Amino acid sequence: MLNQEKLLKMRHSAEHVLTMAMGNLGYEFHMAMGPATNEGFYFDFELLEGEISEKDFKKIEKEMRSIINKDLPITKASISTDQAKKLFKGNPYKQEWIKEIEEKREEATVYWIGEPNKENSFVDLCKGPHVSSTKKIGAIKLLSIAGAYWRGNEKNKMLTRIYGTAFETKEEILEYLKLKKEAEKNNHRELGKQLELFTIIPEIGAGLPVWLPNGYTIRRVLEDYMYKMEKRNGYKHILTPHINKEILFKTSGHLEFYKGGMYAPLEIDDETYYLKPMNCPAGMMVYKQKPVSYKQLPIKLGEFGTVYRYEKSGELHGLQRVRGFTQNDAHIFCEPKQLEVEIKEVLKLMKQFYKDLGFNNYKFVLALSDPKKAKYNFCGARKDWDWAEETLRKVMKESGIEFKEEIGEAAFYGPKIDVLAVNVYGKTDAISTVQIDFNLPEKFDLNYINEEGNKERPFVIHRALVGSFERFFAFLIEYYKGAFPTWLSPVQVQIIPISEKQNDYAKKIKNKLLDSDIRVEIDDRNETMGNKIRKAQEQKIPFMIIIGEKEMEANTISVRTRDGKQHNGITLEGFTKSLINNIISKSLNLEV
Repeated sequence: MLNQEKLLKMRHSAEHVLTMAMGNLGYEFHMAMGPATNEGFYFDFELLEGEISEKDFKKIEKEMRSIINKDLPITKASISTDQAKKLFKGNPYKQEWIKEIEEKREEATVYWIGEPNKENSFVDLCKGPHVSSTKKIGAIKLLSIAGAYWRGNEKNKMLTRIYGTAFETKEEILEYLKLKKEAEKNNHRELGKQLELFTIIPEIGAGLPVWLPNGYTIRRVLEDYMYKMEKRNGYKHILTPHINKEILFKTSGHLEFYKGGMYAPLEIDDETYYLKPMNCPAGMMVYKQKPVSYKQLPIKLGEFGTVYRYEKSGELHGLQRVRGFTQNDAHIFCEPKQLEVEIKEVLKLMKQFYKDLGFNNYKFVLALSDPKKAKYNFCGARKDWDWAEETLRKVMKESGIEFKEEIGEAAFYGPKIDVLAVNVYGKTDAISTVQIDFNLPEKFDLNYINEEGNKERPFVIHRALVGSFERFFAFLIEYYKGAFPTWLSPVQVQIIPISEKQNDYAKKIKNKLLDSDIRVEIDDRNETMGNKIRKAQEQKIPFMIIIGEKEMEANTISVRTRDGKQHNGITLEGFTKSLINNIISKSLNLEV
């Protein structure tokens, strides 16, 4: 396979060939934009008349391959913005790009397919890069069609978007399509529907997921687990309201820098309130409620706090990108000399958390400032930044963590450590974070009394083991393909009586398992045993207890695991003991 840089050139050129092919076939449209991506490419356009659907892909692909096989040259030309305006006359999208190029006093660049300015050639406004001829594009495949707002802004016109991909060979395309099909099957939205974990209800609102009983059971298990873990490590927990007064966000700076990501204000009793986009400002106010001595530090305030952020509708994606979500938040207030120890403890908690979940599809990134950028001097002194960054780097190395440094990726308020997870499509997103904040302690004038009796500014560490339950759950669903470990499974045991004669025996078994805090249900539907087993396997339930006359007479049970293994004639007491050990140890195995 080609390296990513060459692959992106090929895909970018394939997008131009797609556009050219559509024009050759007589489609009337305005070109908008069409970049290459890590997955392939897409092309946004406004269709002026007629219709286009995936049914048209076959003929479009045929025309694309015809262009590719002609081995037409792809050449770059620099032109003036006046020339560009004439070349793309009548196209409002290109005119908008040209205006921006003009404002920046830059030269416009175009790419031609075929001999420039000749009949049957094609041109588009583009920075490139591209391959040198169409023959170098390789194998292509159009994938899907969707709607997309111009420039991703829902206030703009809805355009049509065609997705496609390109690889060097047809075999690579086939392998990609196979992997894509598997990824779609294990997409958290599909599994969420199949396993009844969560749903989005239009009448409630886009981007506002509803946790269904199965999903909420897993969430509560995770919450209880994290609450106990944090309590053992000295955290105390608070819960702050979903709405806060305007003054709080003026003080924190969110109204100045983050208003576009906040919901519209609420007017109540002549005062202005906002749905909170972060838990941090309220956490700062809790710290300020009484004087703090150095002897009390560190203070660790945890919160399972729900926040609301306005995400564009085109960016919403299942549980991964939502408008309302709950963070496993914490704020650690400490002395400078305690910073290293506290960061080390947070990383230890993270490693334990991922180990207990059996989750290893993640990587660490150390996000550092770029001293050349003025924004990193906005909060705190440069020497504090340098010291904080070196502390984070030192702790990660001493903790034996492999990580990548990203210069210029720090937040404006401080450096941070991000944990990035990879979804079924190979895309990454932050699921956990540790951030040092030079901004809020200053904005809220936080202090403590040091050993000399003087006021001193504490360090504040933002820490989220789970960036949000929603996003992390999306990754967890896909990671396990819905087959969660027993300790997380919403239903740990499904009892399947072969006939109604065993229903009373099934109820006795259920009650004994419930007494041991095992999540158990009975499938007493008037269905065949085979259908009941199939249903339990579809729901990915770890253990099935199957009981018939033989089991009832012998006062035993037969156990079938979701991987198809069968264990006959075992005692309920022995199975219960084994199951409890499985749950306590957070085992990934289905042992009986």
